[in-house]
Amino acid sequence: MDFSNMNRGQITLIGAGICTMLSMHFTIQLLSQHLFYWKNPKEQKAILVIILMAPIYAIDSFVGLLDFQGSKTFFMFLDSIKECYEAFVIAKFMALMYSFLNISISKNIVPDEIKGREIHHSFPMTLFQPHVVRLDHRRLKQLKLWTWQFVVIRPVLSILMIALQYFDIYPSWLSWTFTIILNISVSLALYSLVIFYHVFAKELEPHKPLSKFLCIKGIVFFCFWQGVVLDVLAAAGFIRSHHFWLDVEHIEEAIQNVLVCVEMVFFSVLQQYAYHVSPYTGDVETKFKNKKTD
Repeated sequence: MDFSNMNRGQITLIGAGICTMLSMHFTIQLLSQHLFYWKNPKEQKAILVIILMAPIYAIDSFVGLLDFQGSKTFFMFLDSIKECYEAFVIAKFMALMYSFLNISISKNIVPDEIKGREIHHSFPMTLFQPHVVRLDHRRLKQLKLWTWQFVVIRPVLSILMIALQYFDIYPSWLSWTFTIILNISVSLALYSLVIFYHVFAKELEPHKPLSKFLCIKGIVFFCFWQGVVLDVLAAAGFIRSHHFWLDVEHIEEAIQNVLVCVEMVFFSVLQQYAYHVSPYTGDVETKFKNKKTD
């Protein structure tokens, strides 16, 4: 491949494509390990959904680079795919935590040793909840609902935003309203995860939930804050367009997509450690050793 005859755009696209394939490679490698050692379907189904987050973000961003002159509606659609999947992943992470503790809301299974524990709410939740509540089936169900509401609200608002943008009836006041609703919704979902972790930190410690959660939050954190930084740089005039057919907004979107493609390689590698298959290999490896000795 002769890079000397390529322009910067083509080289960037090839680099982003390589990063996307690397993200897919590492994720498929981990996914295949979990499928091979399919010991606990309830937990591992949630893990598969979570580890697919990195390649989905990478593929989504790479598609945005393929048509970097796309319409605002097109980029909003791509962003919505990532954000809706993020909501699903957060809910699945809560389901994974419940599974670690052998809690089943649908089957009304709550271990006796965790009933009656205190949940300490902080401001502003104390405006709607008592400062201290006792843990029971109803409270656990409430935490689950606080997580799943984001799974519903995120796609509904995404569909509305895309439709309004497509028909060019999307005023700024409505955009701000949607943004406020989404921020409240995602904050409530993340708050329920934090509360759950604080209550069961000791029992969850063997499962290393913090590293698992940081893989998810890291992806969301980088995507959001680098977008904010790029907006500031564009507003300050550091990001400029030198082509009449390409505006600053499209350049900013392209830079964001390239960064996401690169970052997802690192997160797909980190997931290899955070969601390692080792907790599920014990019985299978024992059987293999027994067969060899026979």
